[in-house]
This record gives sequence, structure tokens and C-alpha cells, in this order.
Amino acid sequence: MTNPIESRAPIDNLVRARHDAGTIELRASADGTGRTLHGHFAVFNRWTEIDSWYEGKFREQIKPGAFSRTFAERGDKIRVLYDHGHDPSIGNKPLGAPNVLREDKNGAYYEAELFDASYVDDLLPALRAGQLGASFRFRVVGEDWVEPERATKQNPSKIPERTITDLELYEFGPVTFPAYADATAGVRSGSDHFIEQLLRNEDVLARYIQRAGPTVAAKFIASLPVGRSEEPPAAVGAEVDEETGALDEPAGEPPGSEESPDASVDDQAEANRNQIAAALARFRHKTEREQP
Repeated sequence: MTNPIESRAPIDNLVRARHDAGTIELRASADGTGRTLHGHFAVFNRWTEIDSWYEGKFREQIKPGAFSRTFAERGDKIRVLYDHGHDPSIGNKPLGAPNVLREDKNGAYYEAELFDASYVDDLLPALRAGQLGASFRFRVVGEDWVEPERATKQNPSKIPERTITDLELYEFGPVTFPAYADATAGVRSGSDHFIEQLLRNEDVLARYIQRAGPTVAAKFIASLPVGRSEEPPAAVGAEVDEETGALDEPAGEPPGSEESPDASVDDQAEANRNQIAAALARFRHKTEREQP
């Protein structure tokens, strides 16, 4: 029988962040100018509690082997970004290229030589001082769910437990952490923040569209739950012409819900499509102005 949490839990554009020892470090050099970023952005067999308006409430761990396929199949496509492209100054500019991506006994290990660029240099003091954590964005491909029958010391409330066995890694990199009540916590879900930024910040939305592509971005944002955030979803499943920014209506059923195809739903769908097109157009215009 399918676990009710499993059937509802999102699997795409999930974010996990760590800020404990060994997460993200700069390898020292003799002259103190080391630029090799390294560490473990994920660890294996360590339970953490996810308590998220977007994902739900459950315990989660990652099993060894979960990264092996994605490292082998798309290691050259995985990017090193600061704050998942949310920073207004750095945006989608990669910090460096990962030259080592592998699993070891502890977790997902990486090494990346940072680029010689001013926007990277701005992060070096914080990196050297250990003031940044590491975060990764991914899609769950394989998972096992368990509904505990007995309370334990580790899970006194018997909340569902998810074990991730396979995933698709999109990106990883340093992040600035907010203040948490539990300062010793090693892992946190950053999915809520990621989704909220997509819905409320048009520049962040436009940068996500640039990374994922307009069709993928529109389909994902259309899948977001309605009423879970103060702002409505920023897009539905219309395609954006990559050259003009114009919208093409998707073939087949009109946008909206089959269960409630009323005028208000259609009106909101139209507004959402216009918003995603406008965000993309503004981003392209801004990029063109900044080019020398």
C-alpha cells in the first residue's frame, strides 16, 4: 500500500543544506591563496527531520549509492552556484567547475577549482572564515518509505521515514545560512525558501527559467500547491518562446483544473502565464544592457 505521505511528498527541486564541519572548505596553499573548494555537501545514513510547508513532515536519510548514477551520467552538467542563483549580484554565474565528484564512505564528496573572477573573489573572505554552508538541489529518483509502528527515542512521534536511494543532482554550492533556533543542527530543508523565492522574486524566477528552460520551469511551477504561500504560483504550463519571450498556448486541454474549470481559474492562469513571460523578458533585457 502506498504511504499517504509518499503519495503527496514532492520529489523535484528539493534543497538540502549543511553547515557543520567538513561541508565546504578552501584548500590552503603555501601563499594562502588556495582556490580549491572541497568537502561533502551530503552525508550518508544520517537521519534528519524535514518539517516543511512544501514537503511535509518526515524523517529522511540518503543511502550510499544515491549519487553514483547522477555523477556518472551528468557530472559535466552539474554546476557550482552561490545560493542557487538567488544572489542578485552573482545570479547564475558559476563559481567554478567541479573536477572531482565521487562517493566515499561519508557521503558525496566534491572538489572544484574556483574561477579567477571578481564575483568569486567577493566570496573568498566568507569561505576562508567558515561563514558559509553548502547546499544542493535535486530530484528524487528512487526512495523507500516506512511508516513506523512503534515510537523510538529517535522518532518518538512515529512520523514517516524516507530513505533516498537514487537522485538527480542539479547543482550545489555555498549558501548563507539564516539563524536557526537549533544551532547544532547539521542538515536543513531549504526547499521552502527556494520555492518562496521563485514565487515572490521575479529575478530569481527568471534565473531559474534560464537554467531549467521555460517549458520545464512552467511545468514545475504549475505543479506547486496552491494556497501554501502568500503569493500565487508564478506560472502555469504554457511554453515561452526562447527568442521573443512570447507565450504559446499548450496543446490539448486549456489551463486550469478539470475539477473546477471556472472563469477565476482561467483568469489566474492567464495572469500567471503573463508573469513568467514578463519575468523572462525583463531578465533578457537586463542581461543585454549589462553586456559590454
